[in-house]
Amino acid sequence: MKTFFVLTLLAVAAIPQVALGAIGCTLTNPAENLKSLYPEMTTYKEDLYEFPRLKGGAELFQGLRARLGADLDPIYETYETPYTVYTVFKGQTRLGIVHGVNVPGKGGVIQVFLSTDASTGAIKQLFFQRLESPAARALRATGFRSQFAGLTLADFYKHDYYVESKTGGAADKVASVKPVAIEAPGIQDYETSLRGVRKNLILLDFFVYGKRFEPFFERAQAARAKAR
Repeated sequence: MKTFFVLTLLAVAAIPQVALGAIGCTLTNPAENLKSLYPEMTTYKEDLYEFPRLKGGAELFQGLRARLGADLDPIYETYETPYTVYTVFKGQTRLGIVHGVNVPGKGGVIQVFLSTDASTGAIKQLFFQRLESPAARALRATGFRSQFAGLTLADFYKHDYYVESKTGGAADKVASVKPVAIEAPGIQDYETSLRGVRKNLILLDFFVYGKRFEPFFERAQAARAKAR
């Protein structure tokens, strides 16, 4: 069946001049890439999200910093950075949501893409569109990437809680994600990739899932405040 491209009004809206220098992350060939992820796909659409254009965007941007737990990159994580979200359909049924982010790796930019369940927000597949790293082979390995299937943003926030409360053990799904034969030069990119997955899920929670995982973040914050 022929695949049709659907572009929302939001995606074609004029981009302010300040955003022209911002670096976003888009699929190289959306129709082909999405079809490979969802063979049953009949249509898809692109939505462009930019913090300056969102209601409460400045607050959301500061929220991204707080939820990542680190300073934001001045090149790939600016206030003006555009984010493209792909929604995949079979007829009128949403099959999934696909989104990618840029994170600075040791050997260059790393583009971390996730396909997620349209209803639950759970990861269906992690893949790297661009990965310049001494650990590229290990990070692209199915054995590594498959560990993320089924994880949600709640699991990352729960991980924060477990770290602060010194609990968790086997319940900490994020802590159980292990690198596959990654030697010292590539460990940084392993950690950067984890940050990219987390960042991706946070943005999707902001843009698509209505901050449904916020209670888990608040619980982690309470544990962090108690630890202090």
